[in-house]
Amino acid sequence: MAAVNSAGGKVFLFLVLALTPLGAEIPGCLCDPQDPATLEARHCSLTREALKQPPEPPVFFLKDANPNKPNRWLALPRAVRRGMHTLADMTPAERIELWRAAISKAQQLWGDQWGLAFNGDKMRTQCHPHIHIGKFLPAAENQRNVVVVDGPEQIPVPNDGTGLWVHPVGGKLHVHLGEQLTETVLLR
Repeated sequence: MAAVNSAGGKVFLFLVLALTPLGAEIPGCLCDPQDPATLEARHCSLTREALKQPPEPPVFFLKDANPNKPNRWLALPRAVRRGMHTLADMTPAERIELWRAAISKAQQLWGDQWGLAFNGDKMRTQCHPHIHIGKFLPAAENQRNVVVVDGPEQIPVPNDGTGLWVHPVGGKLHVHLGEQLTETVLLR
């Protein structure tokens, strides 16, 4: 226990928790908005929520339903597509709107201590895309696969099934690419 109380022990514990898988790849996203029977699966629950929303605005927010994540919110596009829906499936305008709305909500909740996370395909538990919004944990900062951008218009789109996480640094955004489990950089 002494090791966990030291600074190095805390970093080690954080890394162990951050690298522990919390989800699993969805075995075939069969969510089809034209077939209500397909929407009964657990991994279609956010698709069901999106279908309940009015057409405008194009992005809506939900408090994370997981009781282990009391400080988290989700930003979701209103548009629903069949099957696994990724950032790459969205138009550039849809992605920019989603990132802008998520950043605005994050700033309302956490000031300049916000973070956003989009899990990679292997760690997603929902077919409908969603960005996790929370307080960024500074201990998660690293220099691996970081792209510095000026705003949401420049956030890269992963085309390889990986996720990304975003947080503000000195008037810019740090975008961390190439990871599967990203939401662990946010306060639960």
